[in-house]
Amino acid sequence: MEFDFADDARSILDERFVAREKGFSGSRQVIRASANAIRALHRNEWEDAGRLIEQAGTLLDEITQTLSGHPDVLHAGFVSDAAKEYAEARITEALFKQEHVPGFSELGIDPVPYLNGLGEAVGEMRRRMLDLLRDGDVASAETALESMDEIVDLLASMDYPDGMTAGLRRTTDVSRSLVERSRSDLTATVVQERLRQDLARRI
Repeated sequence: MEFDFADDARSILDERFVAREKGFSGSRQVIRASANAIRALHRNEWEDAGRLIEQAGTLLDEITQTLSGHPDVLHAGFVSDAAKEYAEARITEALFKQEHVPGFSELGIDPVPYLNGLGEAVGEMRRRMLDLLRDGDVASAETALESMDEIVDLLASMDYPDGMTAGLRRTTDVSRSLVERSRSDLTATVVQERLRQDLARRI
């Protein structure tokens, strides 16, 4: 029995495999650059963070172009993971600097990884808020909490099946719990500061 299509099938799959490997390797680089950018943001190393975020964005664009002819690979999980990490880095940068938060269209990515990245940014904002509280900057900490609240409200309004949103509901639940813990931490700090000021006035 002869299968005349075998060589054609092998050629298509070989090409798809090469594209997949390039996409997988590039996605890992995007995730690494995004994670390093967020670490730099927490250290207030703005220039380094910006450079790494730009690098991640360029790599993600290259992946998208490379896989444009292979939609089955383009929509694989590892590409979405890279887009989510990139979105988290860009959103976190904007929140830390109190600048305009770019939307998914501005970043050139699908809404699903964007929204999950937005949810992940809540965790980075909690860490930022705690750092601000340790520095005694209660006003900025309150602003950070307000941003976290707004994000959770937005995520909660996206009421779609998990199969469509890659588990966004769980991300939202985790973000909500982080907001409540952060509110408790902020309240405790404010109360302690008021008590300290009251005691100082009495001395």
